[in-house]
Amino acid sequence: MPLLTKNRLLWLAGLSLSVFTYARWVEPRWLAVREVRLKLPRLPEAFHDYRIVHLSDLHLGWGLDRSRLQGAVDLVNLIQPDLVAITGDFIDRTAGEVIDDLIGPLRQLQSRDATVAVMGNHDYYHGVNGVRRALKASGILDVSNRVHTLERDGALLHIAGVDDVAWHHDSLDAVLDALPDSGPALLLAHEPDFADLSAATGRFDLQLSGHSHGGQVRLPLIGMPVLPSHGQRYPSGWYQVGDMQLYTNRGLGTIAPHIRLGARPELTVLMLESAARG
Repeated sequence: MPLLTKNRLLWLAGLSLSVFTYARWVEPRWLAVREVRLKLPRLPEAFHDYRIVHLSDLHLGWGLDRSRLQGAVDLVNLIQPDLVAITGDFIDRTAGEVIDDLIGPLRQLQSRDATVAVMGNHDYYHGVNGVRRALKASGILDVSNRVHTLERDGALLHIAGVDDVAWHHDSLDAVLDALPDSGPALLLAHEPDFADLSAATGRFDLQLSGHSHGGQVRLPLIGMPVLPSHGQRYPSGWYQVGDMQLYTNRGLGTIAPHIRLGARPELTVLMLESAARG
């Protein structure tokens, strides 16, 4: 074999090993904090500069360990949010195996108004009842198919959620029935492609989602080669869907093969702006 060919093979082997090491051990632990300002036309002036920290897809177990979850919680508390919103997929092992490691960090979350959450498809895979008990023990409001209303200086902001779409536990009708006729509304929905339905109602100003992990692998020219069902149209970042805005978070954890490349884990800080401020 010519020396040049051997050198090329050695170079390719070294490059492949370096990329795999980075994707397996570096990027999944390299948390990105993204700040996004969103102007909501119906947001009352009393909620101007309302700060929401959006977390998603913890996948505690195989996809995330307790120390990394604790680090994310510590960072959230430094930000001092008005609201923390978690859009599902809390666990990636049987609930009984990780419940204590979930409750320990989550009960330390601090926010001015509330911490709210909905379920994701992996929560149903691994034990949704255990996840719900963990949220209750942590003081987190489960808004799956429910509405929680915030009040500030007489102005209202509705926080709604739908249960997991992939497992057909979502009930948009129940949410709309519970939602007051007036006041801006935010919707938590694990699967981002649900935005096509929620936007069509004309009742929601912003949807927060996760599920897609930003593809976990994002390649130059190719993009995201693998995306899950219900997470293919709006896999990462900000979108305008009709009159509704959507933000899809890339998540904290991973699913098998537990690598990230070009799709760093994400903690999103959303600053809501009132159009009344100009």
